[in-house]
Amino acid sequence: MDQSQVIRDFLQEELELFDTYLRESIKNDNPRISGIIDYVFKANGKRLRPMLVLLTAKACGQIIPETYHGAVTVELLHTATLVHDDVIDKSDMRRGRRSVNAVYDNTRAVLVGDYLLSSALAESVKTKDLNIVRIMSELGKSLAEGELVQFALAEEILIDEASYFQVIEKKTASLLRASITIGAITGGASPQTISGFSRLGGILGICFQIRDDIFDYYKTDVGKPTGNDIREGKVTLPLIYALQHAPRTVSDGMLKIIQSRDYSDENIERVLDFAKEYGGVEYAYKKIRELLDEAETIISELSIDDQIKTLLRLLLIYLNDRDH
Repeated sequence: MDQSQVIRDFLQEELELFDTYLRESIKNDNPRISGIIDYVFKANGKRLRPMLVLLTAKACGQIIPETYHGAVTVELLHTATLVHDDVIDKSDMRRGRRSVNAVYDNTRAVLVGDYLLSSALAESVKTKDLNIVRIMSELGKSLAEGELVQFALAEEILIDEASYFQVIEKKTASLLRASITIGAITGGASPQTISGFSRLGGILGICFQIRDDIFDYYKTDVGKPTGNDIREGKVTLPLIYALQHAPRTVSDGMLKIIQSRDYSDENIERVLDFAKEYGGVEYAYKKIRELLDEAETIISELSIDDQIKTLLRLLLIYLNDRDH
């Protein structure tokens, strides 16, 4: 069962209306601009972030027009970061199709990313809530900091679990936390409930990123090549754990490959097998389960409808089991 589809079915009408708000926010009469934007949004993603905004608002009492503007805000910001990430990573593929920079070039990809960032800011103003505008301003700063730290870590080849979590806290957790928080605010939640949802959003974001990083170790179609993180110098949790816990002679050999950036197909295969053999992937799954247990406790303590709690628990299962 696709747990996320159950949630999407529950929010079907709201998500359809969200798409109307989204299309309105990116409408542009200049064909030179609209053509690129249409390409960006032609490959629909999972809509996880707007889905969280809408589900949380519904859990807290109501979905209002400002909720939709908040959902559009986070989706635009998220999409902008994906466009910019592909330029930074020199990636030619995104969600199983050619990336914006591969089709149009880096210059236009950067500029359309900037356009989407500006559009996100305009949408945040439509929420008529200065706190939401503040959240989005801080989020933009956090995402940029996370990217800068990740780039520095890749350059320095730093094998450090704490630094890894610092990056995903700023790059992924912060965005899901903002999504849920905006939903709670526009839904009319109390400060205590907003705080609980905010903590939940951060945990969901960390779990989402760890699971995404695990995909890099297996030959499955998840929209990016296997071993791509390693080729980009990103040492993620499975590899960090294996390097820290394997016999020194073995880990030194793997570290030599990483430091020399000798990323032949054969060496990538060796590094991936090494991370799996020495418990790195298993450890990453263990971290996800621990975090999801914490998320379950938060859900149990929330004063919301039992049906929404059931859907949130389905989301926990989805984050643990998702295959794309």
